[in-house]
Formats: sequence, C-alpha cells, structure tokens
Amino acid sequence: MTGVLDEAVKKASIAWVSVDGGPAYAVWCMPVETSLAVVTGPGEQHAPGLGEATRAEMRLRGDHGGLIVRTEAVVSRLEPGGDEWAQIAPQLAAKRLNASGTAEEVVARWADSGCAVLRLTPVEDSLVAAPDLGDEPGAASPRETPARVATRRPFRLHKVARR
Repeated sequence: MTGVLDEAVKKASIAWVSVDGGPAYAVWCMPVETSLAVVTGPGEQHAPGLGEATRAEMRLRGDHGGLIVRTEAVVSRLEPGGDEWAQIAPQLAAKRLNASGTAEEVVARWADSGCAVLRLTPVEDSLVAAPDLGDEPGAASPRETPARVATRRPFRLHKVARR
C-alpha cells in the first residue's frame, strides 16, 4: 500500500462507504492489518447493500478531518465460527460503543441475528489521493426522511410592527 493509504487505514475510526454508486454512509470501523473491519445488520449500523456487496467505494479522512483518500475496496464477509471471525469479531465487539452485554454476548448476538461482520480491503490500483481528489466539497443535500417535520412560524401574542 502507499504511505497515505496505509496511514489512513491505520488511523481510521470512521469511513464513508458507498455501494454501487449509491449514497455514502458513515460507518464506524476498526483497522485490521491493511483493511477495515465493519459490522452491519439488525440492531447495528445501517449500510444498505454492504452486507451483500463484493466491492464498495471507501473514503477516509485525515488528521485534520478532511477527505484524504478515496479507493475501491474488496468486501469479504467473515463467517461465524471461522478463524477470521474468532480473531476479529471479539476485537470489533470490544470497540462497539454502548453495546449491551459483554463482548462475547455481542459476538453471539451478531452470529444469531445474521449481522454481517465484513472486512474491507482497499484496492491499491483505484487509489485517489490529494491533490487528485479535486476541489468539489463532496457535500450532498440531506436525504428525505420521515423524521423531518415542517418548521412552524413562531407564535406571537401581539402584532409586531416592522421597522
């Protein structure tokens, strides 16, 4: 791996991941050697299509908080009971904030509920780093959600004169 990608992966605690050109979702992750471990599924973070994907686009930030690397990643699913699962899942569960139960209980819940513990391995050939990232900010308008409510006008007891 290149130096900037290697450092970005080592320091990553959050990554923006998109599948099949869809919108990017922020997912918490854990560095594992030269890749990132992520969990998604029932009761865990929402990342549509990531559990079934074989490839995804991954964006990582630098120390200053801005985007420094964009790359394609190979997505591999860890199978419960496998060697990689036994090594990575307990470490990932220990990093899980606000988890109910011990790391062993969280890992068992992931296996029972069908959560996907994934390993995202960057494809070095697809690496785009500064200054080739471009000048566009990458910001997108907010997605529609049922949680959004219309803003009401403030209540005024008496008429307010305009100046």
